[in-house]
Amino acid sequence: MTLTMNPMLIIAVVVLVAVVVSVVAMLIIRLRKNHNEQAGSNAVAANPKNGDAGSPNSAAGGQDAVGSSGAVESVEPSAKASDASVSDDSAESPLATETATTDVEIPEPKDSRTIRLKEKLSKSSNPFGRVLFNILAKDQLAESDWEDVEDTLLLADVGSEASEKLVDELRNDARITGTADPQEVRQSLRSKLVDLVDSQSDRALNAEKPDAKKPSVIIMVGVNGTGKTTTTGKLARLFVSEGKSVMLAAADTFRAAAADQLETWGQKVGVPVVRSASEGGDPASVAFEASKQAKEQNVDVLIIDTAGRLQNKANLMDELGKIRRVTEKNLPVDEVLLVLDAVTGQNGMAQAKVFAEAIGITGVVLSKLDGSAKGGIVISVQQELGVPVKLVGLGEGPDDLASFDADGFVDGILA
Repeated sequence: MTLTMNPMLIIAVVVLVAVVVSVVAMLIIRLRKNHNEQAGSNAVAANPKNGDAGSPNSAAGGQDAVGSSGAVESVEPSAKASDASVSDDSAESPLATETATTDVEIPEPKDSRTIRLKEKLSKSSNPFGRVLFNILAKDQLAESDWEDVEDTLLLADVGSEASEKLVDELRNDARITGTADPQEVRQSLRSKLVDLVDSQSDRALNAEKPDAKKPSVIIMVGVNGTGKTTTTGKLARLFVSEGKSVMLAAADTFRAAAADQLETWGQKVGVPVVRSASEGGDPASVAFEASKQAKEQNVDVLIIDTAGRLQNKANLMDELGKIRRVTEKNLPVDEVLLVLDAVTGQNGMAQAKVFAEAIGITGVVLSKLDGSAKGGIVISVQQELGVPVKLVGLGEGPDDLASFDADGFVDGILA
């Protein structure tokens, strides 16, 4: 028996098959397209442009990426390097983070900040020089007045030996004991305070001298809480204001926020910061890598921030000594600055002596020398440690750090 197919039915079946084939083909094409897009997205996520080890912007290459405006762009690290303990003979590189920003601040010039800080000092709450002048300007000085003079000096942290010496000199000065002329009293007091402060001392930072080495290396030391890391950032701004290139090393790996704090200071003025890849890394490793990079990039100044914990004297000496030794495998250390909190006064002198013995200091930075009668610490710290006060901080502002001027200091406290 022969089956006869309806032509219309045949046509319908053919059309239906064609539609099904077309739909299936479109689904296959769409699935393949989605698969390719997903594969491309995964490749980008695994190898972002800024983190590519082969990219010119890679932090592993240790290079700054400079935009068309000339400002240094922020460069992210390609990978976290592992920390390893550094021996005196070798060091493994910690993560080097080149911190910079297109929105770079311009620090206040050195000259104008010196004038401004002098004005701040004269307006502080209780300059001891003014108190001394008010006592010495009396018509007749009784024994109780001289006791008040010595008490004022001691309260101002001038130190017992220096206070006794100054009182003896004032007692024998005819301009004070023989006249009540305020101008002569002020002149005599000023000259004696200037002598005590030692206006002839060389207070210039080695990095600022005409024969300075390049890179010039500065190690910052001091007890935690004195403002050491903040002072390190402010010092970087001071050098930037003078047109110098600066690199910072965050070798205070003990305090968790120290590296982040230093990096923030660096970002504001376009200064790179070398820091550990992980919290609690070896500080000597950071110092070694920073000195290596500073030498390769030929920066003007490398500033190394260190930890300030004082579990015991031996540990401190070992750690600071190691930092200095590994640094000097790449570059000589030109300066070791002790940051001392002026408010703590004589209470901080014992700690200061420990640091002086541990690493040998070349100068002192007095932070927080504002709003108190502790200005005499300038005198005692120099006599106790045998090194000059080179920088002073008189406020919380980013540019409230200036070179110490002995004559300006005395004029300020007598104002």
